[in-house]
This record gives sequence, structure tokens and C-alpha cells, in this order.
Amino acid sequence: MEKTWKPTAAGVLSIVAGSLTLASALIILLLGGAVSSILAAVGLPNALFLLPFPILGGIAAPLALLGSMAIVGGSCALRRKSWPMALAGAICALFPPQIGILGVLSIVFVVLGKQEFE
Repeated sequence: MEKTWKPTAAGVLSIVAGSLTLASALIILLLGGAVSSILAAVGLPNALFLLPFPILGGIAAPLALLGSMAIVGGSCALRRKSWPMALAGAICALFPPQIGILGVLSIVFVVLGKQEFE
């Protein structure tokens, strides 16, 4: 079986999308910490200043999980190992929707290159 560019392109796209998703999760988490510290400096009573951190952390955690999964799936696609894992990573690369086109292209390339996986 000859190697084509499809799994390689799918892997790169998944890794890029996963990295951007991880970066956005980190930014959201840092934003939660910044808002909490600003509210603490203002002097909110009864520890209400801690409220934004878990809310924004609850948004950042799934994004970090999806980004990590996209990166792992992208590395599987680059190595042409475990087609189901590469497909799962490509599906996770669909999120967040701002960079969803990378996930769509990654899914298409993983499916088209299925016969190249072990």
C-alpha cells in the first residue's frame, strides 16, 4: 500500500485545531482567574469573588479535553496507526466552531485515507 498525503494532512489539521482549542481553553481559564482577582480587589463579600473562576473553568475543561483528544488523534493519523483514534481526534477537532473547518477537512482526509492505517 502506497502512502498518500491524506493521513498526513488530516494529522496536521487535527494537531493545529487541537492546539488552538487548548490555547483557547487556557485563555478562558486565565480570564477566569483575572476576573476573580479583580473582584477580590474590589472587595466583594462572602467569597463571591471566587464565583467566575469555576464557571469559566467549567467551560475551559471540556475545551482542554477536546483539544488534547484532537492532538492525540492527529498524532495517530500522522503515524497511520489506530484509524478509530485518528477519526475520534478529527471529530474532536470540530470544536470550537470558529476553527471547525479544520476539523471538517481532517475528518474528510481521515476517511479518504482509511486503507492506509494499520
